[in-house]
Amino acid sequence: MGKIRLKNVKLYSNHGCLDQEELIGSDYVLQLEVSVDLNKSSKSDNLNDTVDYVALNSIIKEEALKRSKLLEAVAKRIIDRIFNEHASVKKAKVEISKINPPIGGDVEAVSIILKRKET
Repeated sequence: MGKIRLKNVKLYSNHGCLDQEELIGSDYVLQLEVSVDLNKSSKSDNLNDTVDYVALNSIIKEEALKRSKLLEAVAKRIIDRIFNEHASVKKAKVEISKINPPIGGDVEAVSIILKRKET
């Protein structure tokens, strides 16, 4: 078993419950970790034997750019697509952080973390 991680994926989107968040948008940083058997790919040196991190990054970007009120909904879409499109993934964990959230204080970021295991 092994892990593939995408760290500090940065993007700009318009998530949030406030009208201001929909109009102005915010910066986001995402972390993704998937658990997958890397034995075959480590021996074959063949991209077809692993989960392509370019494909994972595309899923993150596509789903994170679709507006949602809650970051939880964005994270669920990302994880659902990973499991639907990459059968070899055994576990997935995504963390989404909203940078400088409009919550009336000096807060660097707020984050949610969602995990899922193969059933």
